[in-house]
Amino acid sequence: MTIANLPAIRACRPAWNKGRVIGQKRPLMPKHVWAIRVRLEIAENHRDLALFNLAIDSKLRGCDLVKLKVADVYASGQVKERASVIQSKTQGPVRFEITEGTSKSLARWMDEPLMVGSEFLWPGRFHERLHISTRQYARLVREWVSFIGLDATSYGTHSMRRTKVAQIYKKTGNLRAVQLLLGHTKMDSTVRYLGVELEDALAISESVEI
Repeated sequence: MTIANLPAIRACRPAWNKGRVIGQKRPLMPKHVWAIRVRLEIAENHRDLALFNLAIDSKLRGCDLVKLKVADVYASGQVKERASVIQSKTQGPVRFEITEGTSKSLARWMDEPLMVGSEFLWPGRFHERLHISTRQYARLVREWVSFIGLDATSYGTHSMRRTKVAQIYKKTGNLRAVQLLLGHTKMDSTVRYLGVELEDALAISESVEI
C-alpha cells in the first residue's frame, strides 16, 4: 500500500490586523477635543488633561511626547509660552506653542505630589520606568476617544499629532507652516501625512452638484 506524501496541515492563525482599522488614523474634530477636555476636567484627572492638551499643542510623535522633561516646558517657576525639543526620528529640532489652557492644566499637574522632584513630565508608576511608555500613551488615547463614544479603532496617537495641523491646513491652506510645525524635512511627507490630495479632491467633488 502506497502512502501519499501529503503536505502538513497547519493551524490557520488569525491575521494580526483582523478587526483593526489599518492606515492613517483620523484627526479629532474641535467638538471632540472639547468633549474630551470636559470629561477629564469633571473627573479631575489632572495628569491626563495636561497630557491631552500638550499632545494637541505640541503635535509631537508619541515617542517624543512621553519622554518630555519638566525642564522642556517649565522654567523660572512658570510654564513656557513656547518650547523646543529634538525629535527622536529626525534628530532635528521642532518648536511648539503652549496655549493658555494647556499652560493652566500643566501648572495644575505640576502641583501634584507625584511631580515633586520628578525629572520627567509624565513619570512612570514604577521606579524602573522613568516615564510612561508609548504603549501606555496609546491606551490612554483609546480611553479618551471611547469616553465620548468614538470608535477607538479609528483613532490613535497620530490622531493627536494630526488634530491641530489638520485644522490649520483647513483654515489657511498653508502647507509650509504645517511642515514646520510637524518637523518634517520634506514637503512630500507633509502632503502624505495630511492626505491633502485626497481631502482636496473630495472637497472639490462635494462642491459640484449634477
